[in-house]
Amino acid sequence: MDFWSRLGIPMGPGPRIALVEVHGPIMQGARVAETVRLLRGLEDNERVRAVVLDVDSPGGSAALSDLIHRAVLRLGRSKPVVAHVRSQALSGGYVVACAARRIVAPPTALVGSIGVIIARPVVRELLERLGVKMFVSRVGEHKDMMQPWREPTPEEAEKIASLRDEYYQWFISLVAERRGLPEETVRSYATGEFFTAAKARQMGLVDELGDLETALDMASEMGRAPRQVVYVRPRRPLLERLMAPVGRSLAETVLGELDARLGLQVLYR
Repeated sequence: MDFWSRLGIPMGPGPRIALVEVHGPIMQGARVAETVRLLRGLEDNERVRAVVLDVDSPGGSAALSDLIHRAVLRLGRSKPVVAHVRSQALSGGYVVACAARRIVAPPTALVGSIGVIIARPVVRELLERLGVKMFVSRVGEHKDMMQPWREPTPEEAEKIASLRDEYYQWFISLVAERRGLPEETVRSYATGEFFTAAKARQMGLVDELGDLETALDMASEMGRAPRQVVYVRPRRPLLERLMAPVGRSLAETVLGELDARLGLQVLYR
């Protein structure tokens, strides 16, 4: 049984265009790892002549967005990749779309939101009201930097700002390189705001206005392949496959909320 049969994906005979979905927030490491695994599998599949990324994401983790971006770049060395924006490709979602050779989006889709957020809650006052005190034993002057039980010191705030600026510059440089735009031009776009695809096309952030059919036509032409489409979706994590839909939805909501509120986040979102 080959790689695709094990995943329940029937490739069939003859050349194909693979359609890969990148939907939702880019926050779950296991799901991103599965997406990267699928993209790597497509590299060596001779039946797949071109790939369409169906992107519909508000962004998420900077590191995870970068992982998918790099996987798409590697895939693009062996076959053409076209990104289709379903309704939004924002921040990390746009990082993913930028890895494709061409970006297609309907005029009403939202694109951009080039910027960085570093976020962590501070619950010191809440702990004091609850009568909770923290005992900390550390090795390393900044080992407990950005912990939620205290405010950052002025020195720590400067270090966090430096980290933020490094991510911000990386984002700008990536978009400039992938879209063939001057860095200063991209910097003028990088206010965190988003644009309609119609405006983004004028700005050089999108190549063509159209829908998924437009993207498939483009991929068919670039890959010299008939429009025989195979849908390639990441395998659902074990938790999703074991739990009932209602329970899964509740678990994902609770875990996602805890992660968003308590975890240190460096986000392209």
